[in-house]
Amino acid sequence: MPTEKKRNNSLSIIGILCITAFIGAWLFAGPATIFPEKSRKITIKKFETNKSIVLANFKTAGILRFTALLGIAGAPINLWDNIKPGTYEIKSGESIIDIVRLLKRGRSSEIKLVLNKVRTKEELTKLICKTFPLDSTSVFEFINSDDSLSAFNTNANQLFTNIIPNTYIFYADATINKIIQKLINEGTAFWLRDNRIGKVQSSGMTKEEVYTLASIVEEETNFDSDKYKIASVYINRLKKQMQLQACPTIKYAMNDFTITRIYEKYLTTPSPYNTYINKGLPPGPICTPSPKTIDIVLNAPKTDYIYFVAKSDFSGYHHFSSSYEEHTKYANEYQKELDAHQLKKQQEK
Repeated sequence: MPTEKKRNNSLSIIGILCITAFIGAWLFAGPATIFPEKSRKITIKKFETNKSIVLANFKTAGILRFTALLGIAGAPINLWDNIKPGTYEIKSGESIIDIVRLLKRGRSSEIKLVLNKVRTKEELTKLICKTFPLDSTSVFEFINSDDSLSAFNTNANQLFTNIIPNTYIFYADATINKIIQKLINEGTAFWLRDNRIGKVQSSGMTKEEVYTLASIVEEETNFDSDKYKIASVYINRLKKQMQLQACPTIKYAMNDFTITRIYEKYLTTPSPYNTYINKGLPPGPICTPSPKTIDIVLNAPKTDYIYFVAKSDFSGYHHFSSSYEEHTKYANEYQKELDAHQLKKQQEK
């Protein structure tokens, strides 16, 4: 009898141990997430890698059913002494073990940097810091420093000439060095495609000059048919060593992109970007033009146009002229209609 009782006790202990092992396996190896989405991201900042802070952030983010288990599971592999900052993507249904492995590898989630038209370094800084957990002051100082950018064979004025609007994929813990390097690498690849370098050489301009001219054309109109002609006007002016007199450069010089009408008093704004008082192209682009606009400049038609002005019907299209007399006629028509339009708006207030 004692032997049978002893055997029963042993079986009970084994049963309890099996149940405990099963529960432990379920807790650590089974689904641990509680959110309804396919995935949820959590950012671990540079100075917030302490175990208690990370666990508190996981709890606040509503990711785990039992957040404390993450702390327990990470201890045997020294996770909390070596965790890397970054943004991590936790997928629905992942286990505590899966998450520990993810954090241990330090592999951040992939993230998209959607880069469309950007006008200033302040705008670029804001876009980068909205996408990545980086310090805005440090980013701005980096992209505005000739010393920092010398490693990429560019400078603060010419940085944008290396950037082609597109959607770029990075790991969320990418540094500003890696971000700029990838943008420049992709920009280099862009120029090497479709005989663009050959067209640059045929144009008599440098790649940077083509890009800068494209940035002005980009800001002049949204209509591709007009962009070709506007590009030809500016190319003709450059060849004749005339001032470009491009209104978008005045907005850039004044750092005011809300201006809808360029008054004469604006034309004397002191700035190397003011093409009304300086000959030739400005020292750098005034925005990041679309790839299509760059190609339009590279494929600009040969014309004898020297002038252009917006049409008086406010359609957004332009009149193009080769003589000052004809240009003056169209310019007067536009100014007359614009004055009448603004007067009407004032009377309606």
